[in-house]
Amino acid sequence: MSPGRTGFNPGLFIIALKLLVNDRTKFFSVVIGITFAVFLIVQMTSMFAGILQRSSAMVANVGASIWVMDPGVQTVSSTIPLPGYVQDAVRSMDGVRYAVPLYMGGGQVKLANGTYQSATIIGLDDTSLYGRPALEQGKIEDIYGENGFVVVDDAEFAKLGSPRLGSKFEINDHRAVIVGIAKVTSNGLFGVPTLYTTYNRALQFLPQTRFTTSYVLVEPKTRADIPRIEAAVAKLGYLALTKDQFDDRISKFYTFQTGIGVNIMLMSVISFIVGLSISGQTFYTFVLENIDKFGALKAIGAQGRELVYMILFQALFTGLIGYGLGVGLCSLMIFVARHANANYAAVTTFGILALAFVMMLVIAGASSVIAARKVLSIDPFDIFRG
Repeated sequence: MSPGRTGFNPGLFIIALKLLVNDRTKFFSVVIGITFAVFLIVQMTSMFAGILQRSSAMVANVGASIWVMDPGVQTVSSTIPLPGYVQDAVRSMDGVRYAVPLYMGGGQVKLANGTYQSATIIGLDDTSLYGRPALEQGKIEDIYGENGFVVVDDAEFAKLGSPRLGSKFEINDHRAVIVGIAKVTSNGLFGVPTLYTTYNRALQFLPQTRFTTSYVLVEPKTRADIPRIEAAVAKLGYLALTKDQFDDRISKFYTFQTGIGVNIMLMSVISFIVGLSISGQTFYTFVLENIDKFGALKAIGAQGRELVYMILFQALFTGLIGYGLGVGLCSLMIFVARHANANYAAVTTFGILALAFVMMLVIAGASSVIAARKVLSIDPFDIFRG
């Protein structure tokens, strides 16, 4: 390793690795610090993503292209009833293939054992049943039968006594019969079972305000017609949102207008600071204890940038191990929690993994910078003189 050469000796990476793993206590301390930080970051953000996904579950389950609503609506469950003329006006707009009403409300279900359970009642357009769920048992046509209801088989299914086809109960003193059991793409957030029936039956079973339509569901003729429809609805004084726009509106509400987003962000920042503090301090201590070895390498010709590469390699190596362990531990915890409690809301996305990876790189980079400054200031003669 002559001072004048410009190439890099790959053998220095081997030396760096041996220096790192030989001190197992320091090595595992750095890995544990990064693992802990990655675990908490992924865990917190996964919980937040799961909450956001479930908060807009009804939007995904109904699957309408455009939702027409009162401008004051922030979440799919906080409905503000629309006057009947809104649906008629939307139906007559250019570019609208069809527009149907959707009713959404809450009712008290009296079970066979005499107990009561709150439930979300969805009333589908009587003619088209637009927004109906896929059935795993029963026939959707039976919903037109006397007092017919479809129950969703999700995490809240057992709260209704795990009903079967033909099961009977009461809703606000009205007799109801289960004619279908459905599966939906996403579970709800608030722990309430969901029942589907026809629009007019929902109005008969539940107490009503002056206006009864929760949303008007619109299917455009083409995607190019969506901006025209949105503008026309806005002239009426109401709001038309696509599925993605409605999801985004709900996400912004829970992120910025509730304590959920702030708390998750605070926990993620704390996790990052803890991981950075533990790994940075431990890595710096590791370098101090091996300062004589770095000084010897510098004395026999290793350049400063080569020593920096060694430290970066050590930090990245421990960071990747900590990242893998942190993600794996979080995935295991989510898997176990979901099997123990179906209501557990957490989902790990590629965006979350990318965020955790960037955080890991920042932690590893900051740790290596702190250590590299000490190594670059070494005077080899002081090492041998000591």
